[in-house]
Amino acid sequence: MAGQTEQVLRAILADIEAGRLVPGAGLEESDLVERHGVSRTPVREAFIQLEAIGLIRRLPRKGAVLFKPTLEEFLAILEVHAQLEGQAAGLAARRLSAAQAVELEAAVQACEHHAAHLGDRDPVAYYQLNLRFHACVAEGSGNPFLVEMIKTNARKLMAYYRARYRYPGVIAQSAREHREIVQLILAHDAAGAEATMTRHVHFDQVTAMDLLAALEQP
Repeated sequence: MAGQTEQVLRAILADIEAGRLVPGAGLEESDLVERHGVSRTPVREAFIQLEAIGLIRRLPRKGAVLFKPTLEEFLAILEVHAQLEGQAAGLAARRLSAAQAVELEAAVQACEHHAAHLGDRDPVAYYQLNLRFHACVAEGSGNPFLVEMIKTNARKLMAYYRARYRYPGVIAQSAREHREIVQLILAHDAAGAEATMTRHVHFDQVTAMDLLAALEQP
């Protein structure tokens, strides 16, 4: 049973990360039962775990919906997430291994290549490169508990960050900021890396309102 619960859980998380599930989307028990060939028990257990970390909200006799924040909730989550990402960058500046440095450099080069050759085209592809960059920084922190906290918060914001890359010039700006962060990490400037990553992840209330509105559109 535990294996089936994990199967359902991983599938839902993969759908969130790939953008197949967006904030407010419904999750029906019967659909998941049929899709995964399991009983309702592992589906419900997966729902309990997802609700515990704030990724879904269960509705009485109506399955569940993916967490859709209000503006206030969005800004509060973003504030925490920016601090966590910043902390990871600061720790990476102190702890990054030689092998991790190679992976990080490859990740930032991929972002730069996209920005230089595709510009604002294919924001979905750039978002995947962005995810890899941030994963490299988080893994470089050497703190698996921090990595999991970042992943949990990121899943609540992924749809909005993905939408952000539709705006002209944002991809180029993102790639430039990634390079700046990498330079600080490789220079072992923990304070600089933390501050710069925090600013990179955060954005103002007007932008947040734009992104919340964008996901309301069909």
